[in-house]
Amino acid sequence: MATGHAALLVDLDVRPRAVMQILRHADFAVTMEVYSQVSSTKTRSALKRLGDSLEAAGDGRKAG
Repeated sequence: MATGHAALLVDLDVRPRAVMQILRHADFAVTMEVYSQVSSTKTRSALKRLGDSLEAAGDGRKAG
């Protein structure tokens, strides 16, 4: 059940340290194991946000 809660918190974009505290993990590695199993939808979303951010930064440099 805790893994389900952790996955839900990850999907809600809760930071790893907060997830660790909420789930009372003694070892940060346990929490990060959950983050390594994030859904492919979240992965695609994160990569899109990264690409958008890099594109915006590139556009800013060209204009300056």
